[in-house]
Amino acid sequence: MSTRESDHISSAQQTLEILFEMSELLNTQLDRETLATCVGMIEHGANPEALAAVIQELRRESSALNAQTTAAVGTR
Repeated sequence: MSTRESDHISSAQQTLEILFEMSELLNTQLDRETLATCVGMIEHGANPEALAAVIQELRRESSALNAQTTAAVGTR
């Protein structure tokens, strides 16, 4: 691997680390892997606002399913 490639990888890792720290400060509840996936999707043309809306909807659905599961277990 060339020095230039190493520098590029190092820069990308530093950028992702900074984004992750900002993500934690904003309490987004995104782990590093999910954040990296989102950044990659945005870099490939995904609309950031639409991506945020999808994440919010998935969280609402997950919360609703968890509540249903908890209620179902509680009635047994």
